[in-house]
Amino acid sequence: MTNWGFLGAGSIAHSSLAPAVHADPGATLHSVASSSSERARALAPRKAYSSYEALLRDSEVDVVYIALHNSAHCHWTEAALRAGKHVICEKPLGLSATEVDTMIRAAADTGRLLVEAAWNRWHPRTRDLESMIANGAIGTVTGVTARFDGLAPPPGNYRRDPALGGGALLDVGYYAVSAALAAFGWLAPKVVWAKQDRWDIGSADRESSCLLEFPGGGVAEIHCSLNGSHAEEFTVTGATGELGLSAPAFCAATAPAVLTGAGRTSRTYPALDPYRFMVQAVEKAVTGRPGYLVPLAQSRLIASTIDAVRSHCLAGSDQADG
Repeated sequence: MTNWGFLGAGSIAHSSLAPAVHADPGATLHSVASSSSERARALAPRKAYSSYEALLRDSEVDVVYIALHNSAHCHWTEAALRAGKHVICEKPLGLSATEVDTMIRAAADTGRLLVEAAWNRWHPRTRDLESMIANGAIGTVTGVTARFDGLAPPPGNYRRDPALGGGALLDVGYYAVSAALAAFGWLAPKVVWAKQDRWDIGSADRESSCLLEFPGGGVAEIHCSLNGSHAEEFTVTGATGELGLSAPAFCAATAPAVLTGAGRTSRTYPALDPYRFMVQAVEKAVTGRPGYLVPLAQSRLIASTIDAVRSHCLAGSDQADG
C-alpha cells in the first residue's frame, strides 16, 4: 500500500486527485497539509496537518502530491524530495526551465521519483494520438493548430498574478504547447513570432499566441486565453493525412472523446478519469512495477518553450496592456 500526502487542499485536490487516490486499491490518502483544517479534513485523509513541513516529517508518507499555486512548485517539490518522498507535482512543473532543472537535480540527488501531473497525458486518446503520429499514420508532420480558451479568473485570483505563476500561457496554454511538441516528436522549436495581452499593467497575460517552427520546417500555431469563453481545438496535418481531436481537445474526461482522421474510422473513447490512470501509474512506479510516466525531459522542453515564447514577447516589446 502506497501512502499519499497532499500539500494543499484546493479545487483540483478535491475534484480530481483525492477521488483518484481513494479509488485506487493500492493507494491510501494518508495525510493532507493545508492552512484550512476544514478543507484538509474534507478530503478524508487519515491525518490532517496545519503545516507542510509537518507532513514532510511524517515517515509514513511515501508520495507527496503538490497542489499549490505555480510559484510554490519548485520550493516544495525540492523540499519533499530532500525529505525522502516521491513527488508528483501539478503542471506546470516549474515557472521556468531553470526551476525544472533544480527539481530534476533534486530528484537525481535523492533517488526519488519526480512526475509532472499533466493528467491529460494519461488519457488513452492522448496516448493513441502520440503513438499514431510516431508510427507514421499521417506521414511527416507539417503543421499543428492548437487553441485553448478558458474561463476568466475573478479579480484577486492567482491566475492574474505573474508573481504566483499566473497567466494564460502557463495555465491553459500549457496544454496547447505540450500537444504541439508531442506532435513534432518532442523536438525543440524556434519561436517565429509571439504576442501577449494582459488584463492590466503588471498583471499576467490574459491571452497569448505564437508560431513555432520545428526542425524540418513544420510549424505550430498556438493560441490560448483566459478571456471568459471556452474552446479546445487541436489538429495535426501531415504529408499524407490529418488527425484531429474533438472538443474538448485537451481536457476530455467527463464526456466521450473522439480521435478522427488518418483515413480511418474515428476512434471513440468513453467518459473516463485520467487522474485514476495517473495515480495508478505513479503507484506502480513507486512499488517497482512498470507503468507510463511523463518523461522529465519532456517536462523540461515544455518549460523551455514557454520561456522562449515569453522572452520573444519581451524582446520584441510585443506585449500590450488590456
